Amino acid sequence: MLGWALTFLAVAIIAAVFGFGGIASASAGIAQVLFFIFIVLFLVAMIARAVRGKPPV
Repeated sequence: MLGWALTFLAVAIIAAVFGFGGIASASAGIAQVLFFIFIVLFLVAMIARAVRGKPPV
């Protein structure tokens, strides 16, 4: 999921360089949403791992 966020961020930057404001804005918004979903899922996984009592790898 983080890979998709970085991909959309790259598309947004490239679109902004070439002057496509609408595409850049949409891609940046998608990248932001995917990044926050990734952060939430990462935190949930870390909490679940801590509750199960497994040591970190």
